[in-house]
Amino acid sequence: MKAGTSEITVNGEHLVALMSGALFWPAKNSLIVSDLHFEKGSNFGARGVLLPPYDTRTTIRRLAVIMAAIKPERVISLGDAFHDRGAEARMDEEDADALAILTGAAEWVWILGNHDPEPPARFAGAVAEESNIGALLFRHEPQPAPQPGEIAGHLHPVARVKAETRLIRRRCYASDGTRLVLPAFGAYTGGLNVLDDAFAPIFSRVTCHVIGAEGVYPFSEAGLVADPPNAVRLERAAG
Repeated sequence: MKAGTSEITVNGEHLVALMSGALFWPAKNSLIVSDLHFEKGSNFGARGVLLPPYDTRTTIRRLAVIMAAIKPERVISLGDAFHDRGAEARMDEEDADALAILTGAAEWVWILGNHDPEPPARFAGAVAEESNIGALLFRHEPQPAPQPGEIAGHLHPVARVKAETRLIRRRCYASDGTRLVLPAFGAYTGGLNVLDDAFAPIFSRVTCHVIGAEGVYPFSEAGLVADPPNAVRLERAAG
């Protein structure tokens, strides 16, 4: 295992949680990302919430760095790659060209999400509601019933943990060894605390692999701290 990563076993499959928020599956040389939310900034700008319009470029560049380092044969995007139905059309041509290069560099699988229920028109790749590969099942939204091997996104998990004398709140991978929920990868994506009620139907117990400044660190449920009620409300409103 490389420094700065954390090993996670899901349904018998060995996976590697990267500091970037991407998941690597060595046995299949596959890279998995979730909730890229391209053009979230331009969506907010059109509604009067002015954000720097560089989230798409930042997300694509981060993904390009990871792909160059790992050279995956397959990339699986777990839905909500595009923030809304018009996001693809709003993309800057330079960003679109950069994404086209990435989708041409590996087998690409676009899992459809609730923000992007239609397949991408300009970028290569297979499109599916969900994809079953070996012992793993890739989909956007985790299901409440037991789902052995499920790898999903949608909930943007974060963990609040005690680090020495202070509390920190960071993106995390949430897993019980049977299934896993990835953190959001996009530059402008928020997060929901894994102790929120939304996670209760998914995990009876959970281990969070928390993305820190120098690595990815596992925390058992006993080490997790809930958000104040108003923080949860504000996070949901911003998602």
